This record gives sequence, C-alpha cells and structure tokens, in this order.
Amino acid sequence: MLSYLVLVMPAFALAMWAQHKVKSTYVKYSQVPSRSGLTGADVTARILRDENIALVDNPDRFPSGSACGLNAVPGQLTDHYDPRSRTLNLSHDIYHGTSIAALGIAAHEVGHAVQHARLYSPLMMRNIVYPVCNIGSTLSMPLIFAGMLLSLPQLMLIGIAFFTLAVIFTLITLPVEFNASSRAIRALSSGGYLTEEELGGAKKVLDAAALTYVAAAAVALAQLLHLILSVMGSRSQH
Repeated sequence: MLSYLVLVMPAFALAMWAQHKVKSTYVKYSQVPSRSGLTGADVTARILRDENIALVDNPDRFPSGSACGLNAVPGQLTDHYDPRSRTLNLSHDIYHGTSIAALGIAAHEVGHAVQHARLYSPLMMRNIVYPVCNIGSTLSMPLIFAGMLLSLPQLMLIGIAFFTLAVIFTLITLPVEFNASSRAIRALSSGGYLTEEELGGAKKVLDAAALTYVAAAAVALAQLLHLILSVMGSRSQH
C-alpha cells in the first residue's frame, strides 16, 4: 500500500493534471482563428504536398510512402494517423476548423504520416511491437490478480513480464510524439501557414498534448515498480 501511495498516486495526479492542461489549452486556442483562414484539411493537404506525399482516396494502391488518405471522424480530440491504412483521421473540429489549435493538431498528425513515409525508426519500431504489446497489456492484469488470489508469485511475475511490454510501448511512443510535434511546427513555419505569434499558440497546444504521453509513461512505470515491489513482498512472506 505504501508503494502505491508513494509511486502510483503522484503519477495519476500528474496524468489528471495533464488531461486538464491539454483540454484547457485546446479550448483556449480553438477559439483563436488563424490569419490565413485555412482549415485543418487545407493545411494537411498543403503539408503533404510540400513533403511530396500524394493525398488520395485509396493510398494502399500506391507505393508505400508516396500517398496518404484523409478522413473526417466524429468526436473531439480523436485525431490520429492509422499506419495500417496510411490514413489521416481528423475530428470534425480539426478538419473544418480554422483556429490555431486546429492547424497545429492537423500538422501534428501529418507529422506521423511523414514519419511513416520516411521510415522514421521509432515509429516503425512501435508499429512492429504494437501487436505483442497489446496482447501483453490485455493478459498482464488477469495474470497478476490470479497470482495474488492464488498466492502464486510465479504467476504474478509472468503477468509483470507482460505488463512490461505495455510499459515499453508507452516509452517508444514518447520520441514518436515529440518528433511529430517538431515536424508540425517546422512545417507550419516554413510553409507560412501560421505567423510567428500564432506558432507560439500552436506549440503550447502540442506541448500540452505531449505532456499527456509523458504522464501515461510515468503512470505505467509507477505501476510496474509497484507490482514488482508487491511480488517481492509476497515472496519474502513465503
């Protein structure tokens, strides 16, 4: 219990603050229109053009790295790049929005598409390990709880090994997200899609979003350390 309070609770507090930070920053800059009047979809198309990546309806029919798709999807802050279909998926507020936040988030997601096209190694590594890490994340907690209920530390250790895979995934995600944001700011600046002043607002939105990934990694690491200490304590009692 002490390790939970010392390790996990502060990490969860950081995660909650990060979620509040990203939402409040997004709300603030989603109300500030960009001077260009471009929408998120416009900026997406232009950055892809600047990167020599074609915007098409069926990117799987084109050589890898040469084409990308674009969709509008429901929800708020549901924006993501799907490497399996090579498709950018922007929420309606970002796709149609002309705010500083909309352009910053759209450019960030394009950054992932560019990473994929350029075979950016951390992204490629994350794509490779995702299936295994996903299985590990699914199986870890049932195995750990079963080991606790049955007083089988060995079963808990297997569960922890699976959970470690999920932790590795959160750590690999960090450079992927940081790099996508850096690419976004450079693209918005070099293309003249945002002014220097507006770039500051876009960077604040992306920095707040990046903080959520840092918090997620912190939570995962704290939980892993707590689980290891719990198993060590359980084994010392036997």
